Amino acid sequence: MAKAAALAASLEAVLGSRANANRVFELLEPLAAQEEEEEEDIVVAARTCSRLFGALLERRELFVGPLPAQDAALADGYSAEDKYKIWMRHRYQDCVGCLGELMGHDAFQVKELSLCTLMKFVELEAQYPLIKIEWKGTLTFPWELLKVVVDGLLPVNEDASLLISRFQEYMEYDDVRYFVMKAVTASIGQVMQKTKERPLPFYQQNVFSLISPINMPNKESDMVKFMVKQENREELKMSKLQAHRQVFQKMWLAFLKHKLPTGLYKKILVILHDSVLPYMNEPTLMMDFLTVAYGVGGAISLLALNGLFILIHQHNLEYPDFYKKLYSLLDPSIYHVKYRARFFHLTDLFLSSSHLPAYLVAAFIKRLSRLALTAPPESLLMIIPFICNLFRRHPACRVLVHRPGGPADMSEDPYIMEEEEPSESRALESSLWEIQSLQNHYHPDVAKAAAVLNQSLSEMEDDISGLLELSGYELFDREVKKKATDVPLEFERVRGLFGKKNDIFAEHFSLD
Repeated sequence: MAKAAALAASLEAVLGSRANANRVFELLEPLAAQEEEEEEDIVVAARTCSRLFGALLERRELFVGPLPAQDAALADGYSAEDKYKIWMRHRYQDCVGCLGELMGHDAFQVKELSLCTLMKFVELEAQYPLIKIEWKGTLTFPWELLKVVVDGLLPVNEDASLLISRFQEYMEYDDVRYFVMKAVTASIGQVMQKTKERPLPFYQQNVFSLISPINMPNKESDMVKFMVKQENREELKMSKLQAHRQVFQKMWLAFLKHKLPTGLYKKILVILHDSVLPYMNEPTLMMDFLTVAYGVGGAISLLALNGLFILIHQHNLEYPDFYKKLYSLLDPSIYHVKYRARFFHLTDLFLSSSHLPAYLVAAFIKRLSRLALTAPPESLLMIIPFICNLFRRHPACRVLVHRPGGPADMSEDPYIMEEEEPSESRALESSLWEIQSLQNHYHPDVAKAAAVLNQSLSEMEDDISGLLELSGYELFDREVKKKATDVPLEFERVRGLFGKKNDIFAEHFSLD
């Protein structure tokens, strides 16, 4: 309490008379000596400085224009008024620097207060700019101050996701979002250059936490919320949707050109098709990133399919070995991964063209069928209708079903499962004995689904959208809730005990 009272007295003195200007150091000292101060004292000092410099900005008592060096200002022919304003603005800069450092404090309360105080200064500088307006339409947004905030949100050695989530409310302002994206781009270049391109898990995760929730406007008329009430705003770049998309694109390209931790790679690919590509001026610039991701293998390749689908179908991207790579992704794990629904939805789209050669589609059918032998029931109930749809689209492949004298099991099958090139797999020479085997599956629904191939297929395709995310739990729950009706019973009359005729037993326990 004594510390708070002393700071309050210093604040009143500084605001009351310029003769007490030197007492501003009493307010700044707890911020500068943060390691030696108690958390509560730092909080009180930060709030006091917020009130002091907030009042000075409103009273226009800070120097406006390019700030001269403090020593030069005292030596040159500035008026006493200007000398005071220059000196006090240097103290304001000292305060901003301390608050920027306090965003890395151990206590979250200190971090949060520092962030909110700096953003209060951003708002006040927007209203009372420290930039000299020389012509109408001069940009007055305090983006240098905002860059201090962004640097504080992106530490290299700790997770700042909680502080970043606190900052998200400010990203609703169109001008704040615009300059945050510029500041993030600059930060990535500086930090990654210092670390010689090696991955920085904390830093890169912090960048992702900051930029992934960015809610980009869909049209220019949506851009109506600005922190800076700028005259002739329509003439400024930050008011143009094209400029926002350009900065957004530059930021993501700067972020993705560096090596990423595997876990972060997956998080980016999950949102890329929906939250990034639609808001870029030139989505095709993501081609290199997505083709590299597609070649990594495993879950990363599966997740890259979404972005590649958009580039192929909407932006005419050519990918020479696309189907060969897609074919190589078919391994036992595809029936178990959590991205299964997304993968099969896109695979269904990629195999929907009637112009695909029969050998290619046959190779996909055979590989899916072979892998189905070890798949769980919930996956089988999805993949069997999936294969039936491929037969409906590509009648030339029906020879796999209607081949008299075809291979009856794996030992006779000419299909080469290990062949990476679909055209060399000899799929068209084979038959679907795998699906025939599934007709004896222990799960009655699977056996029933597999038996469909014994009949002629209807022309109408099966809707598999409801089956893509079917889980084992849902399948079990469905079975449990089934009501049994007309249960067939069968018994044999007892003829004796232990297989031998026993007249006494038969007499007493006859079923007649």
